[in-house]
Amino acid sequence: MAVATQSLEEICINSIRFLAIDAVEKAKSGHPGLPMGAAPMAYVLWNQFMRYNPKNPSWFNRDRFVLSAGHGCMLQYAMLYLTGYDSVTIDDIKQFRQWESKTPGHPENFMTEGVEVTTGPLGQGIANGVGLAIAEAHLAAKFNQPDAKIVDHYTYAILGDGCNMEGVSGEACSLAGHLGLGKLIALYDDNHISIDGHTDLAFTEDVGKRFEAYGWHVITVDNPNLDRDTSLQALTDAIEEAKKVTDKPSMIKVRTIIGYGSPNKKDTHGVHGAALGESEVEATRKNMGWEYEPFVVPDDALKHFRKAVERGASYEAEWNQTFATYKTKYPTEAAEFERITSGTLPEGWEKVLPTYSPDKGTATRKHSQATLNALAPVLPELIGGSADLAPSNLTLLKVSGDFQKGQYSNRNLRFGVREHGMGAICNGIALHGSGLIPYGATFLIFTDYMRAAIRLSALSQAGAIWVMTHDSIALGEDGPTHQPVETIASLRAIPNLLVIRPADGNETSGGYKVAIENRNRPTLLAFTRQNVPNLAGTSIEGVAKGGYIVSDSDGTPDLILIATGSELHLCTEAAEKLRAEGKKVRVVSLVCWELFAEQDAAYQESVLPTGVTKRLAVEAGSTFGWSKYVGTEGGTIGIDRFGVSAPGGLAMEKFGFTVDNVVAKAKAL
Repeated sequence: MAVATQSLEEICINSIRFLAIDAVEKAKSGHPGLPMGAAPMAYVLWNQFMRYNPKNPSWFNRDRFVLSAGHGCMLQYAMLYLTGYDSVTIDDIKQFRQWESKTPGHPENFMTEGVEVTTGPLGQGIANGVGLAIAEAHLAAKFNQPDAKIVDHYTYAILGDGCNMEGVSGEACSLAGHLGLGKLIALYDDNHISIDGHTDLAFTEDVGKRFEAYGWHVITVDNPNLDRDTSLQALTDAIEEAKKVTDKPSMIKVRTIIGYGSPNKKDTHGVHGAALGESEVEATRKNMGWEYEPFVVPDDALKHFRKAVERGASYEAEWNQTFATYKTKYPTEAAEFERITSGTLPEGWEKVLPTYSPDKGTATRKHSQATLNALAPVLPELIGGSADLAPSNLTLLKVSGDFQKGQYSNRNLRFGVREHGMGAICNGIALHGSGLIPYGATFLIFTDYMRAAIRLSALSQAGAIWVMTHDSIALGEDGPTHQPVETIASLRAIPNLLVIRPADGNETSGGYKVAIENRNRPTLLAFTRQNVPNLAGTSIEGVAKGGYIVSDSDGTPDLILIATGSELHLCTEAAEKLRAEGKKVRVVSLVCWELFAEQDAAYQESVLPTGVTKRLAVEAGSTFGWSKYVGTEGGTIGIDRFGVSAPGGLAMEKFGFTVDNVVAKAKAL
């Protein structure tokens, strides 16, 4: 087929395909199959439906686009370049998958403007999309007025067979159907191919019926790569139909051919994750009648795509006028909207954080409950909930009802028993760009069910707050299946994640202060089920430094006791006994290793002097990693085996978490 005989739409769609083909071929690495098959749906979506401003990628009321099948990222990079985003140039496309390029091997929101969320691990993107849609629904319910809609945008996602196989997509999409998120529209690239081969090897369910059972509106579109005129119209009609369904999310199931246009590799797994190869690229050009050199986009096509710049400016100008009118009529609401969406915290918000004098105390999960409910009235951007453990995690906000269908202004999210989905949804809320601060809660042990989402929150620089309770063997009778032992150590291994294990009420308040202020990194807070005393010497300010001196003796210490969380009080009591015997003992709370590591060398030395080599670390978890702080002459009291089903206090005693054992181990040093 000669280019001259192709319609402008065909040339535009093939421009998307060949940018992907050429970029992958130059890199000798990538996934050309999805962009080749899904190009028509991307063209229709970005050209006819999505409202965005390429010259202002962060314009608030833009439609959000998520490429859940992130391996096909050249589809997204092609669209960003073609529609006029400054973040992706033709030179960037030529640097696909290269060192520090703007076009990495999977979409990264922190690397490329116009990419809303980081995708690649399959299923995460569509689950993020549920979070984006929740954020839109919440803000619309909170701020829109009958005569002024300032929050009115859609979340569109393209997902593939692999996304629909992953459990996280089922968790999140089930919740989306329950909530009736009508502004979430997913286009399913149903190409029947995964890395292993044809999906009938392992995946033969009726996905449409599954999503109907979830409560979604499902539309089917035959292959848009065949009869182009009728198929593109079918895509258009399907998206228009989906937009009319306001009480359900919509899935448009689009039967495509992976690697469309490749005469020898289309509809095979060979085109999923590898470059076509020089000879097949040439054969594909010939087959598609594409007479252009690599990375060349026909002028007419580029001019057509770049109309998005003018459209985008018009969309934003129209919204600015709407908001100006809103500001005049509703100045109080407008001021609050501007504050929240700018990410600015209210002046003096931290003054509501509870502080405590020494006393018998309570469980830090209860301090967490008190802190959340102190913050909720002054931080209306705080929104979140638990994975069906609200009565145990104590995460309900008393100032609000439940976020349910038709009650989107409420702030208590009921995630159900869906830890992984909860994590990915919270990431979507955090990355919506609206200033919302999401939190998700479960037992600490069940971070294993949502680890991929926690990791992605750290990678994506998403300021989600992970509220984890029942943080040690002290939870007791539920036994080793529910007792986290290696969990804290493994979470500390995740870069850019703040892991905070508060010892009492003051440190709980300090942990939340750190979490609220760190909008570009997630924070995980680990709380106790059992009661612990409020201690003299703990502070909100100390938590911000990650490690600090809680109690001390005059002069250079003979011994430093180091602890986190519920074991800190054991060290403070042991220190008193040792001091009574004439020992100079310092007690250090190392509440957050990551923050302590970020302090300057002088501060670290002031807390843990290198000259003091007798150190004992006490933590009810794995000793892995503590050698960094105790050195070769120090010791640890920890747990390097699974726990046991027994009353929590007895379990702690049997594993050596007693004042007497701390004293004995200290003396042994």
